[in-house]
Amino acid sequence: MISIKNECTDPHFNLALEEYAVKFLNLEEDYIILWQNEPSVIIGRNQNTIEEINPKFINENNINVVRRLSGGGAVYHDFGNLNFTFIVKNNKDVVSNFRKFTDPIIKALRNFGVLAEFSGRNDITIDGKKFSGNAQYYFGERLLHHGTILFNSDLTVVQDALNVKPEKIESKGVKSVKSRVTNIYPYMQNKISIEEFKDTLLKFLIEDENYKEKEYVLTDKDLASIRELMRKRYSLWEWNYGESPEFEIEKNKRFAGGKLDLRFNVKDGKISSIKISGDFFGKKEVTDLENLLVHHEYKESSIKELLKSIDFENYFAAISIDDFIECMFY
Repeated sequence: MISIKNECTDPHFNLALEEYAVKFLNLEEDYIILWQNEPSVIIGRNQNTIEEINPKFINENNINVVRRLSGGGAVYHDFGNLNFTFIVKNNKDVVSNFRKFTDPIIKALRNFGVLAEFSGRNDITIDGKKFSGNAQYYFGERLLHHGTILFNSDLTVVQDALNVKPEKIESKGVKSVKSRVTNIYPYMQNKISIEEFKDTLLKFLIEDENYKEKEYVLTDKDLASIRELMRKRYSLWEWNYGESPEFEIEKNKRFAGGKLDLRFNVKDGKISSIKISGDFFGKKEVTDLENLLVHHEYKESSIKELLKSIDFENYFAAISIDDFIECMFY
């Protein structure tokens, strides 16, 4: 097992690194990466992004939203969270075998006085509280298994970032399972920094005191390829939001100009149909606005730009563009 050195905390780069490693690095080697992200929500491959996040909180707190290749539910990362990735040959004993990768983590944590256990389909828990979620991605003869370790994350942000408001959203996307979560830090016998924890954990997982001698340092060619993957996939709205399964949304808010009710469908990241109703007043028929919105990206900046290009005030009296955007996205 070889460790890949990675100090980057940009989630777009880190997910591109995982994809590059599983697809292009030496197929005869097994790899492990320990890595961290700046505040980010990482969306499962088959999830509806809009359904999983609190967009107002996300935008106000500059939290990244990035979709990964593996399935499973949405997770929150910050500098108090440590991620681990195993990349191995896709043998029979690893197919859907989460225990093969979580057991070494559980065993290593015992050295810190943390008594953890595998739970459910893909979690690791302490006292029934989740601190690690795991997911897998297969590519040819390779398997990527990755998971989180809540070391000392801000758990209030975890709840706020992933807490969706109670408007009606229906989709075919995989829903995240809400669980009680905890950090491992309070359970540790000796309180150490996350950097010390990272180094010691890596030593346990590789089972070699001289693990740094087997460290793989990314070359300039590797970095260039990873950045290209990042540019073509992980930095794109089309991947992070537009790849969401088809979904329906019902939203309504009351403003000074009256109640605004929006019901619309989104497919491939674009509005496929929309109905605008309410007790507001306006000079023009809203059906004209509905026709303009159909086939448009369900993206705040794009919708706002469209609304600014028309005589919006003729459709709604005392309801502003910002009001409309608030109803549609927040």
